[in-house]
Amino acid sequence: MNCRFCSSFLKHEFISLGSTPLSNALLSEGQLGRAEAVYPLKAYVCENCFLVQVPEFESPENIFDNYLYFSSYSETWLKHAEDYVEKIIPFLKISKNSFVVEIASNDGYLLQYFVKKGIPVLGVEPAQNVADIARQKGIPTEVAFFGVELAKQLAAQGKSADLIVGNNVLAHVPDLNDFVKGLKILLKPQGTITLEFPHLMNLIEEKQFDTIYHEHFSYFSLITAEKIFTGHGFTIFDVETLPTHGGSLRIYAKHREDNSRSISNRVTGLIEKETEARYTDIRFYLTFEEKIRSLKNDILKFFNQAKKEGKTIVGYGAPAKGNTLLNYCGIGTNFIEYTVDKNPHKQSKYLPGSHILIESPKKILKTKPDYLLILPWNLKEEIIAQNSSVRGWGGKFVTLIPEVRILK
Repeated sequence: MNCRFCSSFLKHEFISLGSTPLSNALLSEGQLGRAEAVYPLKAYVCENCFLVQVPEFESPENIFDNYLYFSSYSETWLKHAEDYVEKIIPFLKISKNSFVVEIASNDGYLLQYFVKKGIPVLGVEPAQNVADIARQKGIPTEVAFFGVELAKQLAAQGKSADLIVGNNVLAHVPDLNDFVKGLKILLKPQGTITLEFPHLMNLIEEKQFDTIYHEHFSYFSLITAEKIFTGHGFTIFDVETLPTHGGSLRIYAKHREDNSRSISNRVTGLIEKETEARYTDIRFYLTFEEKIRSLKNDILKFFNQAKKEGKTIVGYGAPAKGNTLLNYCGIGTNFIEYTVDKNPHKQSKYLPGSHILIESPKKILKTKPDYLLILPWNLKEEIIAQNSSVRGWGGKFVTLIPEVRILK
């Protein structure tokens, strides 16, 4: 495999997590007896640009056909989106004469807040079923994958953007260069791009190996993101560190020719921090796998001890990251009775690989488990608050990243 940004040959393995199904490939009951397609889940790191990446085994078209992730089911994420809109409008002087485009706009979770203020928007969302939900909210949505071709079409239609937003989309793009070239075409001369993506520094320091799955093609430090955007004629002029998804970056980019904004000290400061932490040293990346093997042993010790004591364990959530964790550790119905999810589109389906049934959260009150395992650990505060009744029968909450933690 060659690097999807700089084309260097990839000879350094970051981590191997075995062979697993696609993390979002939930199963119906009728599919349980059939063999599942599995693919090697192996991440590499480029010694030239330090992009961490997994090979493309499944096309985005298949991944996003009847997509079952809807952003609006998380109250935490909705609040994050609303706060962003309230902040970005005065910062960039966005008005009713501006045009905002969000790439991977999902069910309109973010653009709805611009629409409420009368600001013209367009969502770009590849999943038809998800885009339909956004359209029902009155959000114009183009059903397509973003890249050079679509950017040219939109620009020709007079839909160049003052602001392009992309939250948690950059990691999902197999043709990274085509995507960033498209941004260059669609952005107005003095427009701004903001992109959010999980920060590789958090992934490594917090042992977030479960955020690696086939549908996530790339993992970024700011050092690497700057190389990519500089290579395509952009300047990253600001960056924020965010708590979302276990620790994310929000980068602000402009055309290189645009001199209206100076580069923030936060950009240079974070690049210095990453450099000091050895994110430009290939040997540093090669220490990650050993730490994850040790964590796997600790996770299995917890499950085996709970089973020995006759404790019941139920999962909360059916996120992609949870499936990486369960399949890598070999955890299935031998340890977890079922999992629950608020998203009705996921209920009555089964997790890929582990074949754990997804139920409604109401079932927790009926079975009263000893442990509620929070698979989307990045939302643990929200989930614990919504399920505080678990404590009433002496139940405890459990998270497994960055270590096994039993939360009373």
